[in-house]
Parts: sequence; C-alpha cells; structure tokens
Amino acid sequence: MPTIFTHVAVPVATSLGIGKIASRRLLFFAAFCAILPDFDTIGFKLGISYASQWGHRGFTHSIAFALLVALLAACISRQLKSRAWVVFLLVFIAVVSHPLLDMCTNGGLGVTLYWPYSNERVFFEYRPIAVSPIGISRFFTERGFAVIKSEFMWVWLPSIILLFTLRGMRRK
Repeated sequence: MPTIFTHVAVPVATSLGIGKIASRRLLFFAAFCAILPDFDTIGFKLGISYASQWGHRGFTHSIAFALLVALLAACISRQLKSRAWVVFLLVFIAVVSHPLLDMCTNGGLGVTLYWPYSNERVFFEYRPIAVSPIGISRFFTERGFAVIKSEFMWVWLPSIILLFTLRGMRRK
C-alpha cells in the first residue's frame, strides 16, 4: 500500500484545485476519508484473515464502500460547509482513490474493488508504486526511501499537475 501521506495527496490536490467551492473543513474531512479504507487493518487484531472480504483490502477497498461513504458525507454537507454535490464528489474521489492507488503497488493481495458483486482481488497490470513497509521503524530505512521516491514520481507529481490544471481551468 502507499503511505498514509500519499493516500491524502489526491483529495488534497483536488480540493485545493477546485478552490472555494470546497471548504477547508471538507478538505480535512476528505483527507481523513482517503485513509478510511485502511481502518480495516483492525481485522488483523480481531483474527480476520487478510484474504477475507472483511480483511485488509477487502470491502472497504470497493467502489460500493466509496459510494456509501460519499452518500453519508453528503448528508452532513452543512457541517462541512460545502454543497452536497461537492461533498459527495470530493469524498467519493478521496475514498475510491485509495484502492486505485493500492492497485498500483507491487505487493499485497490486491483489492476487492467490485465487492459485493465479486470477492476477487485485483491489481492493475502495471504496478509502479513500491509497497510501503508497515511500521514506523521500518519506514525510516533504505526501503522506506525507495517507497517515497516511487510515490513522489507516480502519485505526488501527478497530483501537483492535477492541482495546477484544475486551478488553470478555474481561471478560464
């Protein structure tokens, strides 16, 4: 999986790119929602198998989960100080970007993107992002640096380009 820092790159770039229609509160909420799918790691402590649809990269890494979270978020659009459609769209992008990024990594079991219709775990054919080590101590190693380099190239750089593209489109 990409690092927790990288999972927030897509919603932050999108939010900053679209400007004032997304409140600061929504920006932080969307960033939180981008890491929400990995809360499924609690299943490891509960004895849930990684390969289970309820395990890591299971149902929380599906399009259905992203839609559900986005719909629920739209219900609290007033608290997020943005229009419901903006909340829905940005939160959906934030949550669905998580499994899509995981599908670009070179490790793990893949994601159940099409749950509940299929429990098959999938990856993209091309997987350029180095899988992140789990745990802080292992992150500050040569392998951790390699992960950051690949994430910068394949996620942060495109996110920065997205940010400036959206800003440029706003000006026109």
